[in-house]
Amino acid sequence: MADTARPRTVLALCEQIAQQLTGAVSEPMAEARDLLSALHDAPRSWVATHANDTLIDLLIDAARDAVTRRLAGAPMAYATGRAAFRHLFLQVDERVLIPRPETEELVTLALPYVGPGSTVVDVGTGSGAIALALAQESDAARVIGTDLSAEAIEVAEMNARAVLKREYARTEFLQGNLLEPLGDEVVHVVVSNPPYIALSEREALPSAVREWEPELALFGGADGMDVIRSLVAQAELRLVAGGVLLMEIDARRAGEAVACAAEPQWRDRQLLADAFGRDRFVVARRTAAPARALGESLSRASHAILQ
Repeated sequence: MADTARPRTVLALCEQIAQQLTGAVSEPMAEARDLLSALHDAPRSWVATHANDTLIDLLIDAARDAVTRRLAGAPMAYATGRAAFRHLFLQVDERVLIPRPETEELVTLALPYVGPGSTVVDVGTGSGAIALALAQESDAARVIGTDLSAEAIEVAEMNARAVLKREYARTEFLQGNLLEPLGDEVVHVVVSNPPYIALSEREALPSAVREWEPELALFGGADGMDVIRSLVAQAELRLVAGGVLLMEIDARRAGEAVACAAEPQWRDRQLLADAFGRDRFVVARRTAAPARALGESLSRASHAILQ
């Protein structure tokens, strides 16, 4: 977008972006609307509502940068640096996974289990999407997000500063492996969208995922189950009696994921479908407080994870 051709209105900018995207995407005008709306943390109708508004240079420059990144192959969320998640608009970049609609459903499933005064942990928090949504929408006293990636924790903390209000649950983010940052603390609810793609499935992923999103958030070892197994083992030690574990899983390995939460430590196991009818979520309740000493059991809970 050269200065000599700078558009004067929102509609003119949208049309200019669509022209630049022609040939690179299947629906350039729709993408142009989405891009401008995302930059404003607004619904797609924003362009139509503000079509004749006079532009400011800041929007033109931001749009130009986003178009350049989109033409380079960046997913829309990374191109704009923004992603909508439930009632939130979050900053995202290549340090974190892009939040998906299925994960919004995971929050819906978790909410009935989060009572007043409870402590909730979002394992593999990434952008902080699940943790921040639960802090906003539940009666939890405390919400903790953990992530192995220090860079992801930086993004989550940045989003927390932007979206948290005083009346929301006390929220913090801890860097470390799964539930290990909690030490000996026990909690009421553990919720997670863990890495669950097998390493052998890498080439089958869409290029926008394979080439842009962080491997640490995608791959769960040779069979895709390493992190899930370790998470279930650690949750067994850190959930109170009656506490609940909720995980988003790969439908192709749903049976294996359910089997990880086996009796006698777990009960009320459920395998639930997402809005598309795919087996996507496992919910299980802890039967009783751990009988073994925590220190004696940590070795079993340790897991192999991508380095």
